[in-house]
Amino acid sequence: MKAHVGNLAEFLLDRHDVRIYAPASKRLRGEGLDKLVQVVGRPVPIRYNDSVAPVGLNPRIIYRMKRQLNDWGPHVTHIHEPLAPWVSMAATVAGPMPKIGTFHAWSTGDRVYRATAPFIRKIVGDLKVRVAVSPSAQSFASQALGVPTGQFRILPNGVDDTRFAEAEPLHDLVDESRPLLLFVGRLEKRKGLETLIKAFLRLRAQGHHLRLVVVGEGPERERCQSLVPPSLRTEVLFVGAVSHNDLPRYHASADVFVSPAMGGESFGIVLLEGMAAGLPVVASNIPGYRTVMTDGVQGRMVPPGNAVALADALEALLANDKLRKAMAAEGLRTSAEYAWPVVGAEVEEMYREVHRAHVSDLQ
Repeated sequence: MKAHVGNLAEFLLDRHDVRIYAPASKRLRGEGLDKLVQVVGRPVPIRYNDSVAPVGLNPRIIYRMKRQLNDWGPHVTHIHEPLAPWVSMAATVAGPMPKIGTFHAWSTGDRVYRATAPFIRKIVGDLKVRVAVSPSAQSFASQALGVPTGQFRILPNGVDDTRFAEAEPLHDLVDESRPLLLFVGRLEKRKGLETLIKAFLRLRAQGHHLRLVVVGEGPERERCQSLVPPSLRTEVLFVGAVSHNDLPRYHASADVFVSPAMGGESFGIVLLEGMAAGLPVVASNIPGYRTVMTDGVQGRMVPPGNAVALADALEALLANDKLRKAMAAEGLRTSAEYAWPVVGAEVEEMYREVHRAHVSDLQ
């Protein structure tokens, strides 16, 4: 969601006055998109949906958000995850009209939402448009709020396809005799890195001289590294978090993008980034990923948590250069449908519609 908000702001910046309100743990430098961010409170890590969400829990944020938004007076207030405390929730309740809310989350557990549904419905009652980034997010938000799915407009996340398509490879990683698998994501259980490592070890045991690079940081890093035997640790590179500019270079160096997530994904933005880089994709067959990918078209989809099926899918792709190229070409076509000039224009038109309706209502 953070990348989505930042990329959307960058797309709009040439034509609009844009500000981003968010909690931050350190002072921002005021360079690039940082200069758009109005810091309201410090984030606190909260476990949710088998992940960790940084949210602002200081109640004073509610007052700050109300004061800052009303002093600025935006024509449209776009709130991402309107029920997240307290920055988003404060903007949803106290921010100036008209307001749009985008729901990003998907989960198999919504007990908290169901228990507080009457209260929640009041909070989101002033939203002029309710947006979901995918059918999965739409279904989850609909059930959680107890409202029909027809009350949501689907507008997907966007991908900066040009940045990935034009990246130069990291020459130290390029080796045509040893294919490179790429994983990108927070190192937590739901991202499925353990499944990928088991599949990788299975393929190595079968004589395949492939390598794996892991981009990302998180609580599972040490445990996942320990799964790799010492004899293969030079073949599995854990690089940690990388910069915005360097990330596409890892994609440009790889042969296959792999995302073995266990669930909890409402959308497949990491898949689209892999596709935009011209890579075939092997991913878990989960609802959020099926939003952007079809098994056998842009790559292969396998049951989550099944290391044998993942290894078999990777082996089939690595053995067939013609198939990899065909799937990569389909991926490029798919990623172009989600490029920011396409998605951003839809969001911008939604802003215009909502603002025009609001002005009309005031007359």
